Amino acid sequence: MIIGVGIDVVDIARFGATLERTPALRERLFTPEERDLPLQSLAARFAAKEAVAKALGAPGNMDWQDATVDRRRGERPIMVITGTVEAAAARLGVTRLHLSLSHDAGIASAVVVAEGD
Repeated sequence: MIIGVGIDVVDIARFGATLERTPALRERLFTPEERDLPLQSLAARFAAKEAVAKALGAPGNMDWQDATVDRRRGERPIMVITGTVEAAAARLGVTRLHLSLSHDAGIASAVVVAEGD
């Protein structure tokens, strides 16, 4: 059963300018493992974090670092959730998250489908 769907789109150049203007934002939004990724990958991961929040009904108490994308070469990306995000998903009965990422023509996007039993 589908519990929620979230989508987000990020202008990569604008996102990069925001990170340059506010360096502490990189640390607030991303885990240590994510922080050194190329800008387009960071933008896609930010879109994924926004999309998972939307799929879960956008609870305001979620920590950005409690949602991260695990991307292994040759495999599709997966959303890994812990802490506040995992708690929000559990309250809704979410048992699985489906994730799709894309970046092209200066835009990064993500779609998350939250599924329950």
